[in-house]
Amino acid sequence: MAARRRQTTQEWATRTARDRTDAPARARLLDAAETVFARLGYGPATIADITAEADVSRAGFYVYFASKDEVFRVLAARVRDAFLAAQDVPGVDTDDVAAVAEASTGAFIAAYARHLPLLGLLEQQARGDAEVRALWEEIRERPVRRAARYVRRVAEEGRARPVVDPLTLSRAVGGMSVEFARIVAADPAAYESAVRDVTTMYRHLLGIGAPPRQQ
Repeated sequence: MAARRRQTTQEWATRTARDRTDAPARARLLDAAETVFARLGYGPATIADITAEADVSRAGFYVYFASKDEVFRVLAARVRDAFLAAQDVPGVDTDDVAAVAEASTGAFIAAYARHLPLLGLLEQQARGDAEVRALWEEIRERPVRRAARYVRRVAEEGRARPVVDPLTLSRAVGGMSVEFARIVAADPAAYESAVRDVTTMYRHLLGIGAPPRQQ
């Protein structure tokens, strides 16, 4: 009975630790895993590589993740959430369509450039892993559909005059943002011009006009 009670207590403690999703060690492990996967690729990367990068013990890894597969899937979910968060534009008046376009474009390009190496691995792993494939589809589709809902709403309110269907518009802006994010990943100094150029095209597609040219 005592042995069973100890086992139950240990299982509870492990579950409690794993539920602390904001624990610093967990965050370090996730950051380290992204660095290791980007550097080595998915196949060659090991838990030992991740724990060494994070300066966390192997036992510490298993407090939060059951396997390399699990930490990779958690990373995929974190990337998805980063793209959704890019559309939240805190501090921006959501009634100001031009400001939302600029802020969300900037946040999306920054997030895509930051996670670019992992995104390539996610696409590869999605071909053979159903769970990763579902996450990959969310990464590709949820931000686009969420943006389309916003465009549709501001169009219905008369604050934008989209030149194409809102979903088509959102796919086009998303595609442009991805291409410019690749440029920014290679040359971070290109970030401001990338955001300016994509935002200008976004405004044109929204039918709200281009911003005034700077003298």
